[in-house]
Amino acid sequence: MKELTPKQIVTRLDKYIIGQDRAKKSVAIALRNRWRRQHVTDDLREEIMPNNIIMIGPTGVGKTEIARRLAKLAGAPFIKIEASKFTEVGYVGRDVESIIRDLVDLGVSMVRAEKTEEVRIKAEELAVDRLLDVLLPPIKPPKNKSDEEESENEELYQKMQRTREKLKKQLEDGKLDDRTVELEVPSENFPLMQVISPIGIEEMGLNIQEIFGPMLPQKTKKRKMTIPEAKQHLIQEESQKLIDMEAVIKEAIERVENSGIVFLDEIDKISGDNGSQGPDVSRAGVQRDLLPVVEGTNVLTKYGMVKTDHILFIASGAFHVSKPSDLIPELQGRFPIRVELNSLTTEDFVRILTEPENALIKQYKALMDTEGVIIDFSKDSIWEIARTASEVNEKAENIGARRLHTIMTTLLEDFLFEVPESKIDSIKITQQIVRERLKEIVEDEDLSRYIL
Repeated sequence: MKELTPKQIVTRLDKYIIGQDRAKKSVAIALRNRWRRQHVTDDLREEIMPNNIIMIGPTGVGKTEIARRLAKLAGAPFIKIEASKFTEVGYVGRDVESIIRDLVDLGVSMVRAEKTEEVRIKAEELAVDRLLDVLLPPIKPPKNKSDEEESENEELYQKMQRTREKLKKQLEDGKLDDRTVELEVPSENFPLMQVISPIGIEEMGLNIQEIFGPMLPQKTKKRKMTIPEAKQHLIQEESQKLIDMEAVIKEAIERVENSGIVFLDEIDKISGDNGSQGPDVSRAGVQRDLLPVVEGTNVLTKYGMVKTDHILFIASGAFHVSKPSDLIPELQGRFPIRVELNSLTTEDFVRILTEPENALIKQYKALMDTEGVIIDFSKDSIWEIARTASEVNEKAENIGARRLHTIMTTLLEDFLFEVPESKIDSIKITQQIVRERLKEIVEDEDLSRYIL
């Protein structure tokens, strides 16, 4: 993070997200402030609270993508959650603290994956040794042996070592890949225990295997697998032995507490109170449940207590019906930064189709290339696709850049279906082709609701 200045963060985000400069600037400052906080003196560090952000804008303009790319850039644990799900039937009484528990689970998985990669070379060496022991079991020397027997045993040992080296070379060269071996693997059949509780047993910080470990010894079973499968299985086993899980959990919790990002989508759906006798539980009640988590509290997870004081919360919503001021005042105060995202124009669609590293046109070119077909889009065809997307968004529901996915799928549907069996090696998409294939859908407003 030291090298990532706010300007550089915005530049990285520009590779994937078109426009929305104000939102990018706000999240870049928020991310840099987290690094700055880590370098403040201890007595003041705890006092610096994150500047939580509310992104206001219609669907499909890049709100979720900005948050997701930001988390990836920072290497931070990230979770996206729909705030409205806590108002649904079936979630009544569900603890909103489950957001933090899920975030910690993701943090532990992230750190464990990193540590696994660090010990991979050592784990691979140990796995190969174990695999060679299966292929060529070592000979146990007799307890009471004479000089002659000892000499014979030494000669046999040397012969086995030479054979082992040959097997190792064949293993590395992939010459034994077709062979199968039998390994002892943990049996997945274990007793189930149900606990009647508002939250699941995994959320109570309990681990059945740890509690009843001595009484429930781990069962194993024999399983046949190919050499490559066996090697991967043994690498995983050896990696787990080499990794210090206590250190992983400690680092994961620290990362969640200081770098975690929670993306609260559809927050506008819980603004205000519904007032009607519908199936939803109180929206204001959900806000009050969320308040302590956003404000800063201690949450019990199966890995221990986690503080939420310095987790960055990014909320988003379209706010078509309601407005941010409809949220309860206490929750409003916890989101001091508000950014409005602009609706996408035809020009934005043209840029989205061509500029980002994961641009749709680049994706379809790569997909066609797997069939040995070169697909080329003329400039006017790209403009026509963008114009069509804008037009359909105006006539039907405005779903932003997501409209481009449905437009492109409809446009290229026949090509994608026929290409594997056709003998063509190149396709040229022109403005005329775009107009012909999308004409009926754009003209028929009712039909466009179903197809696009």
